[in-house]
Amino acid sequence: MRRRCLAAGMFLGLAMGAAATDAPMAGGEAASLQRADRIKTSNHAEFVQILHRLEQERARLPPEQQSYLRYLEAWQVAYAGDYERASSQLGAVIGQSDDPVLRVRALATLVNILGVGHRYEEAFARMSQMLEQLPRIDDKAVRYQALGEAAQLLIAAGQYELAVGYADQMLADLPPGESACKAMFFKLHARYRSGEAREPDAVFQEGVDTCVKAGEILVANAMRADVAALDMRRGRVADAIALLEKNYADVRRDQYPSLTAQVDGLLAQAYWTQGNVEKSEHFAHAVIDNGIKGEYTEPLSQAYEVLYRIARQRGDFPAALAWHEKYMAADKGYLDDVGARTLAYQMVRQQVQARKEQVDALNKQNQILQLQQALDRKAVETSRLYIVLLLTVLGFIALWLYRLKRSQLRFMRLARRDGLTGIYNRQHFVAEAEQALAYARRSARGASLVLLDLDHFKQINDSHGHAVGDQVLKQAVAVCQQHLRSTDIFGRLGGEEFGILLPECPIDQVLARAERIRREIEALSGDGHDSVVTASLGVASTARSGYELRQLLVDADAALYRAKRAGRNRVVSGHADAEDCAAAG
Repeated sequence: MRRRCLAAGMFLGLAMGAAATDAPMAGGEAASLQRADRIKTSNHAEFVQILHRLEQERARLPPEQQSYLRYLEAWQVAYAGDYERASSQLGAVIGQSDDPVLRVRALATLVNILGVGHRYEEAFARMSQMLEQLPRIDDKAVRYQALGEAAQLLIAAGQYELAVGYADQMLADLPPGESACKAMFFKLHARYRSGEAREPDAVFQEGVDTCVKAGEILVANAMRADVAALDMRRGRVADAIALLEKNYADVRRDQYPSLTAQVDGLLAQAYWTQGNVEKSEHFAHAVIDNGIKGEYTEPLSQAYEVLYRIARQRGDFPAALAWHEKYMAADKGYLDDVGARTLAYQMVRQQVQARKEQVDALNKQNQILQLQQALDRKAVETSRLYIVLLLTVLGFIALWLYRLKRSQLRFMRLARRDGLTGIYNRQHFVAEAEQALAYARRSARGASLVLLDLDHFKQINDSHGHAVGDQVLKQAVAVCQQHLRSTDIFGRLGGEEFGILLPECPIDQVLARAERIRREIEALSGDGHDSVVTASLGVASTARSGYELRQLLVDADAALYRAKRAGRNRVVSGHADAEDCAAAG
């Protein structure tokens, strides 16, 4: 059976199934259906056993119970990872069931499956449709499920404030017998993904305890994964490893692919940070071995990066190059997917708004027509009022179309830019650099790549907080921009690492410019804070590395690594036979 790793922020969708419906159902089969519904995630093995037994009795069930059973079967198929078959089965439930509550439940589950299948525009369209129907649903359990699906889909699209709002609605109107576990997870996960949560506070522990008490171990472990990630951000790597290893057996037992991949990826990173190469390599391979070919996720990208760094540390450069190529492909695929989610949300939001505006415009046109009929019976001068009103409405429609187009263009620009610094994000930097290198190859012109990494940046964040760290990043970007031409391509590759592609710039000029950038970044030390700010730079050019971006990145990264190893705060070229180093004066 085919499984997929779900995107970060969406992997608990199938754990959000509402509790058994309150609709009256007589007979032992009805009680079994409701029992199965209640324990889908808390006792999944028994749930599967009940379904298997009811399938043997299908012909004896009344129509409403057969629809209920088809929904639970579709849920199980989706949980096991066969989303195509599950979508078909859910579509049958939505189209054939006479129960509006069951149709909304099936629609909510379908929203999650569409998101998992990367059909984001359709997922957000279905979410909008589901939320429109929700005010007509009185069943608290179904409302809880639908709000949960909306919250997690919005987290995946980066709409954290909206997601927190839906989670708060869930907490304010808990169904009978339902704990606050899942609603707390969505709210805390949104805080973690947005960066608002700097470290795991007492609320996170309260959330874990609530889920454990409710028997929702899968959700509790998802929350623990966020706690471990926050611990790693604060440098408490040992605490993160202890937490993940303590609950690793439960994670493996639940067999939920996305959570397993997330935990394996975190352990691979944590053990690498500790210097335990053997365990780091083991967990990185676990992420890859349990993944699906062609499916790019954040844990997969992290695993390839860890294996690349391990191979480079061992001096196995062919293996390092191979892992780096896979890392670049996985990272680009994951970032493309993140951008697709955000863009799909904005597009559907614009479409929904457009439909609303069209309905409003039609209503206004109808009012104008009614007014025209009335005015036709009055004096000619009175008809001028109709003309003024008509021109006003037409002007309103034209203004709305202009604002809609401008908004769409703005969303396209945002998808290409790093939110903090305003320069290209990694995804767009890679795309622009590849185009520039293709042109350079055709025209037989050279180009150079500079990788810049701020030294000991984590210490700045830990000592002075992320606000000071963000200020340092912005200042470093401003320094670089002072030395760039309009043809140069500048982007943030992640964290404190930046890339600069300089077309038609000889290597000696590139090194001179890189050295000036290094000196001016060093001069930022003490500028509004007491931190020492320095940068290490690695340089590669097409003269030695060729025109493939991945090879330029590997060579520039190797030069950057030598700069770090030689003491940091220096420029190192990947071109000289011996290390060509411009150290800090």
